[in-house]
Amino acid sequence: MSNSPSKIEPLSRVFRDSFQVREIARRFGTPVYVYSEELLEEQADEALAFIEAPSFKVRYAMKANPNANILRLFQRKGIEIDASSGDEARRAIAAGIPPGNILLTSQIIPQEFIDLIRQGVNYNACSLHQLETFARFSNFIGTRDISVRINPGRGSGGTKRTNTGGPSSSFGIWHEDLVKVMDFIRRYSLNLRRVHTHIGSGSDPEVFKKTCRMSLDIVARFLYGGFPVTTLNLGGGYKVGRMSYQESVDMQEVGSFVKKQFEDFQRKIGLPLRLEIEPGTFLVANAGAIVSEIKDIKRTPRYTFLITDTGMNEVARPTLYAAQHPITVVTRRDKNPFKKTGEYVVSGRCCESGDILTPSKDSPEELQPRVLRQAEISDLVVIGGTGAYCSGMPIAGYNSYPAAPEVLLRKDGSMDLIRERGTLKQLTQNEVKVI
Repeated sequence: MSNSPSKIEPLSRVFRDSFQVREIARRFGTPVYVYSEELLEEQADEALAFIEAPSFKVRYAMKANPNANILRLFQRKGIEIDASSGDEARRAIAAGIPPGNILLTSQIIPQEFIDLIRQGVNYNACSLHQLETFARFSNFIGTRDISVRINPGRGSGGTKRTNTGGPSSSFGIWHEDLVKVMDFIRRYSLNLRRVHTHIGSGSDPEVFKKTCRMSLDIVARFLYGGFPVTTLNLGGGYKVGRMSYQESVDMQEVGSFVKKQFEDFQRKIGLPLRLEIEPGTFLVANAGAIVSEIKDIKRTPRYTFLITDTGMNEVARPTLYAAQHPITVVTRRDKNPFKKTGEYVVSGRCCESGDILTPSKDSPEELQPRVLRQAEISDLVVIGGTGAYCSGMPIAGYNSYPAAPEVLLRKDGSMDLIRERGTLKQLTQNEVKVI
């Protein structure tokens, strides 16, 4: 096939070698998520080095992967949390994250938002309705400090579905409504402390730079209006190359640009401004992989399909976005796998035609075979780049498949189970018998 990648993708950096992959499959079964403690810490260190400033803060967008062990690992590194729902905030608190280290940025007002704010969670109003609701309840909440998320009028993402800025995005308060925001804040005597923008996941670094300047202009308007903004949160969305041919954002290069913009802003305005960023994908994507097993091989006149015991239940991104993930066949036996290859479409186990792990990079509806090591039934398949938006964004329970377990691969090579495999009983326990 002319549209097939011509090279075999290397084994995910999560694993030391293929023997380790086999050992994980033997001990924990398949499919199983595996995360590298070493890579998680490396990515955390790189994010924390974005700029050198005592007031700089990194928040982890926990929706990327909300496992409590990962939250605690980042907490030990000094990284705080961005939560996208009230339940995420509660989940972070249950994991031991101090409420004051959590910023709640939600599309809808959580039912328990008053209780969360009373505990110390920072609230980020994402609409005029949210801002007004916070204002009306501010006497009961115990604080008048507020953040606002502004849609700066421009967005960028790896796909249209991951673009969270511009006129086609519902996220944040439209930038032309700043006067209305100011009116609300004045009317209810609120304290605007933080301005937040976010343009999308996998965003173009050049668009991010332009949005940085636009965001600083928004902060300047608030400051000139007499509002004591102290922090600008530029969101996340830092591009991560999962495939070997894809590039990742140069965090140091972007950080250098942002630092200069903040320094110029401080000279112009005469006031220091704190910077926050909230990476999700950047921190965890390539630190995770899925180990699955080939359960069947089927052939048609056009394609050879590898049927695995994973798929859209564990990794929905190829189905949703035509996302590309590196895939490697690991043989069960020590045969010589490097001499022979084949072209395969890798399929999931679900009874759903869209459950394909190798879609065309241009369309989730088109197939794009991959060049892989020659495979047999019972061989293993490693799907890389699955640390972000996979276990935290599954198509859970479809075809009644329970959730896959999660394993943390320690720096010393030991393996810790950090989430047990789900059960059929868990899928049915909330059903109520009426017939």
